[in-house]
Amino acid sequence: MSRVEERVDRLEEALMKLAYAQFNTEIELRQLSREMKDFKDEMKDFKAEMQAFKEEMQAFKEEMQAFKEEMQAFKEEVRRDRREMNKRWGEIANKLGTVVEDIIYPSARRVARAFFGAETIEFEGQRIVRRLSSGRGRNREFDGVFAWEGHVLLLEGKAAIRPEYLRGFADFVRLGAFFDWFPEYRGRRLIPVFGALAIPDQDVAWLTRRRIYVLKMGEEAMELVNFEAVEGGQSG
Repeated sequence: MSRVEERVDRLEEALMKLAYAQFNTEIELRQLSREMKDFKDEMKDFKAEMQAFKEEMQAFKEEMQAFKEEMQAFKEEVRRDRREMNKRWGEIANKLGTVVEDIIYPSARRVARAFFGAETIEFEGQRIVRRLSSGRGRNREFDGVFAWEGHVLLLEGKAAIRPEYLRGFADFVRLGAFFDWFPEYRGRRLIPVFGALAIPDQDVAWLTRRRIYVLKMGEEAMELVNFEAVEGGQSG
């Protein structure tokens, strides 16, 4: 009997252990099921957050694209405005140049008569466009030309003084290029006059050394300010 009881006890103990193990397993499975459910819920929330993030990023990209398009339109508008402004400034500069020429031109006629004895002017012209017959047939505009017996006065009028204007006119006179454009006056004395409303003293001196007469605004009218200096240099 003792062996049977012992076996029964062992069997009961084994069954108890099995039941306990099964109970623990069920508890662990339930815990795992809850954890998996929580994990799935968290993943669902994460996916929803990621979807919301993607939508926000898409909206941000669209806003950035709209911003880029606005900036591109703004840049194009600025370029158009700059081109228009440059065009207007050019028109203003050209208009100012013609106004200055209109002021200087009558004074050049007076200078020709008062200083160089031009009693009868046989030809005078303002903004004369000539085409060079030789070479490539280039065009050139002359601000003013006055011709009388034995003489021709060449007027260069500028609204602003720049070194390249002075050098360009001085070189043109020095090389005798005027007579290439006006061959009918070849052999006459050329009287070069550079005119502006205001010319710094150092530029007057520079032109005087190159025997170019300077016509600029005095207290009341345009005046030939270096006549004696140029004439003295020519006679000397």
